[in-house]
Amino acid sequence: TSPVPSASPHKSRDEDASTEAGEGADEWTLSKTLLKPPDQLELTEAELKEEVTRILTANNPHAPQNIVRYSFKERAYKAISYVDQLAIHFSLDGNLLLRDSDEGRRQSAKIGLEPEVEEAEVKEEGSKEDIPAASAEEAGEGEEPPPHSMKEQKLTNQFNFCERASQTFNDPVRERACQMEPPPRATFSATANQWEIYDAYVEELQKLEKSKEKEKQKPLVAKKEDKLRGRKLTSLESQSDDVTKVTKAAKIVERMVNQNTFDDLAQDFKYFEDPADEYRDQEGTLLPLWKFQYDKAKRLAVTAICWNPRYKDLFAVGHGSYDFMKQSRGMLLLYTMKNPSFPEYIFSSESGIMCLDIHNDHPYLLAVGFYDGNVAIYNLKKLHSQPGYKSSAKSGKHTDPVWQVKWQKDDLDNNLNFFSISSDGRIVSWTLVKNELVHSDVIKLSVEGTTMEGPEGLQLQTIGCGTSFDFHKKIDYLFLVGTEEGKIYKCSKSYSSQFLDTFDAHHMAVDAVSWNPYHMKVFISCSSDWTVKIWDHTIKTPMFIFDLNSAVGDIAWAPYSSTVFAAVTTDGKVRGFILTGRGLRNLMWHHS
Repeated sequence: TSPVPSASPHKSRDEDASTEAGEGADEWTLSKTLLKPPDQLELTEAELKEEVTRILTANNPHAPQNIVRYSFKERAYKAISYVDQLAIHFSLDGNLLLRDSDEGRRQSAKIGLEPEVEEAEVKEEGSKEDIPAASAEEAGEGEEPPPHSMKEQKLTNQFNFCERASQTFNDPVRERACQMEPPPRATFSATANQWEIYDAYVEELQKLEKSKEKEKQKPLVAKKEDKLRGRKLTSLESQSDDVTKVTKAAKIVERMVNQNTFDDLAQDFKYFEDPADEYRDQEGTLLPLWKFQYDKAKRLAVTAICWNPRYKDLFAVGHGSYDFMKQSRGMLLLYTMKNPSFPEYIFSSESGIMCLDIHNDHPYLLAVGFYDGNVAIYNLKKLHSQPGYKSSAKSGKHTDPVWQVKWQKDDLDNNLNFFSISSDGRIVSWTLVKNELVHSDVIKLSVEGTTMEGPEGLQLQTIGCGTSFDFHKKIDYLFLVGTEEGKIYKCSKSYSSQFLDTFDAHHMAVDAVSWNPYHMKVFISCSSDWTVKIWDHTIKTPMFIFDLNSAVGDIAWAPYSSTVFAAVTTDGKVRGFILTGRGLRNLMWHHS
C-alpha cells in the first residue's frame, strides 16, 4: 500500500490569501453611504448652490458706535463720527539695542569697549599656539593689565534716570516762656430763697423806722446833716439793688437750673420711642416733652407759632382769640428750649394776634397781623415793648382780621417788605421806608359770577375773603391764595386785575395751602370740609384726595422729603402720610 500524498502547505496558504483578497474587493465595489448627524439642517439644491460672500474689513466689531462728547462751542452733547478701530492683542516693551547703532556704540564705549577686547583676545589665543610657553610668559611681563581689572563705572538707566540730592540747614529751635502773677481770687457762696429775700426787706424797713425815730429826737442842725448822709446812703443802696445790673447773670443762672432740671429730656428726646406703639398698628401717642406757659396769657388762645430760622432753639408764639364776641388784648411771647419756665421776650398788644412771621436774613424782626386789621413790626434788639412799625387807618390797614403775613425778598431799593392777606379781600404789600409802613394793594379778590345791580345801575361785585397764601419757592412772582368760598387762585405779583388760574378746590373755607419744597409743580391744600388734596398747578383736578373725618386746621410738607406731609385736625389728632410707589401709608397720633 502506498501512502496518500498530502497537500503542500504553500498551496493552502495561497488559497487563503486568494479568498481574503476576494472579500476585500467586494467591499470596495460597494457604494459609499454618507453619515449625517441627527440635528443637521436639510438644505435644498438651490440653497446649497447659493453663494454666501463674506467681506473682511478692518473695523473692530467690539468698538462702540455711540460715543458722545460735550461740545463747549454748541453747549450740547454731540456724537463722535470717528471711532478708533485699532485693537491691540499683545504688546511688550523691550530694551534691546542694535550694536551698530549710535546708542549701542555709545553705551559700549561707556562700559569699557568690551567688543574690541573680545576680538583682541581671540587673536592672541590663535598666535599663542605657535609660541612656546616660556616665551609667552616673557612677553606677558611687559604688557598692560587687561581692561577688566580697571574699576567698573556705575551703570545708570539711560531711559529713566533721575538722581537729585540737596541738604539744608535746620533752623535752631528756640523756646520762649513767660510767667505772670495769678489774678486774685475770692470764693463767695450764698443761698437765695423767698424767706431770705423777705427777711432782708423786713430788716431794711426796720432800719428805716429806727432812722425816722432818731431824726425826731435830734436837733435841727443834726437833722440836716443826717438827711444829707441818708440821701447818699439811700442812693448807694438803690444802685446796689438795681436789678438791671444782674439781669444777664440771673438769666444765665436760670438757664443752668432749668437745663439741670430737664437734662434727661434734652438728652433722650431725639431717641425716645414708646414701646406701646408696636401694639397700636398705625396709631401712636404724642407725649409733651416741654411745657411752655405764662400766667398772664392763660386765658388767651394760641393763634400762631413760628420757629426762628437762625436760632434753632427760639420760637415765637402769638396769643389772641378767634371768638368775635370775646375779643380783648393779645400777647407776643418768645420762648427758648434752654429755659422752658419763662419767656425770653414779652410784648403786649391792644388787639389779639392772629399770625406772625420771622425774617430769614434778619431774625430779630417779626411781622405780626392783628384781629383788628393792623400789621406791625417788632424789633427784638430794642428794649421797649412797642412795635417799631405799625399800620393805621390812614396808612391803609385792613378792615377785617389779618390771617397770614409773609416776609419777601427786598425790593429794588433794598427796602424790607412783607405781604398780608385778610378777610376784606385785599392782598397788601407793606414796605419799610424810613420810619413808616408804605402799603400797596397787590390784588383784590372777587367772586366770579356774583355781580349785582345796585342803585342807579351800579354793578356791585361780591368780594372774596382770603384765608391763606403761599409763595413759590423758585418763581418769585407766583403765589397761591385760598379763600373762604373754597376756591384757590393762582396769582402773580405783576397782574393785579386778573388771576392766572382758578381751582374749584373745596366746598368750605381753605385753611392752608403750601407748595412742595422739592417738586415745583405740586402744592397741597386743606379745608374745613374734612379733606386734604394734592394738586399739580397745571391741572384743574386734584391728583390725590384724603378724607380725614374732621375739619383740617393746617398742613405741612416734610423738609426732608417730597412725599411726606402731616395734617392736624380739630379733634386733636395729627396724621402723617407717606406717598410711596406701593401706595399710601397713614400714621396717626393722638394728642394727650
